[in-house]
Amino acid sequence: MSELRTPLTAWHEAHGAKMAPFAGWLMPIQYEGILAEHVHTRQHAGLFDICHMGEFLISGPGADAALARAVSHNLQTLKPGRCRYGFLLNGKGGVLDDGIVYRFGQDDFMMVVNAACAVNDFAVLRERLPEEVTLSDISAATGKVDLQGPESLDVLEAVLGQDFHDLGYFAFRETRWQGEKLLVSRTGYTGELGYELYISSGKTVAFWEALLADDRVKPVGLGARDTLRLEAGLPLYGHDLDGEHTPTEAGMGRMLTSTADYVGREGAARADEMLIPLRIEGRRAARHGDAVALPDGTVVGRVTSGSFAPSLGCVIALAWVPAAHAADPTFTVCAARAQLPAQRVELPFYTQGTARRKW
Repeated sequence: MSELRTPLTAWHEAHGAKMAPFAGWLMPIQYEGILAEHVHTRQHAGLFDICHMGEFLISGPGADAALARAVSHNLQTLKPGRCRYGFLLNGKGGVLDDGIVYRFGQDDFMMVVNAACAVNDFAVLRERLPEEVTLSDISAATGKVDLQGPESLDVLEAVLGQDFHDLGYFAFRETRWQGEKLLVSRTGYTGELGYELYISSGKTVAFWEALLADDRVKPVGLGARDTLRLEAGLPLYGHDLDGEHTPTEAGMGRMLTSTADYVGREGAARADEMLIPLRIEGRRAARHGDAVALPDGTVVGRVTSGSFAPSLGCVIALAWVPAAHAADPTFTVCAARAQLPAQRVELPFYTQGTARRKW
């Protein structure tokens, strides 16, 4: 079965990107190299093709209350023009997916979900929402690009000719570019100042090229996107989040503030295991699935994400361990060819605008 293509796939191929399958899509992994793209995003502005993500519209009488029962997001305090991160949970409190809900009006929302989960998410939402609430999948008609980095605001204002200094974190604004509707969201997945930009799929290539016309911007592939998000301590669904673990176990219990009786609420506080951050000196990286052991050699967990951190000069990882050992100071990661001493640290590994360690 061939991979799906985004509106930008042909552009990536024509500009020499290294391509590979990701969540059923053919996506750019890198252009000039993961390290160079990572550093450029931290210092200037990187542009990411995220058109593979899923976007759903939820609207109609009673959509507010119905959606609040379907997802963990606190909609009671979410105002129009604001968006919020949260979870779609199963009945036991495990994470079916994570994503962002945007509120346009009292009963008017957009939900953005992961590409690999989009089909199942839509089916789950349709089952949980009453018939009078409209649920529409607009993914195919929607292009999404992310502009991230300390110079992203200056670039955005230059390209759009508008002032976005007053747009707060997890706020969004609807505007227009060349007559086309554009949603500008101050959110992202890198730990830097950044914006997620939604435009029609037919205008995506032209908008992408307009942003790249600014010398401060370079295209960035999924390779650097992964190292950037891991440095910021942000989870990846299917690696650090899954249906067997709760948001509390993933260290996100603080986000479960909704007072609605949403699916999975009772189990969401369960914490049999915990997702912990680890630091490993050197450049030999821990990999997804590597065993995690106590100092006496007893295997107690596994690595979910691991990589060399270009901004910090060491290896970092996230790992599941039993809650009873979540505060232990030291572990050993059993990599393919070495036993790697690991130290438990705190998140985020990287602090925006600096390369300060928290250890």
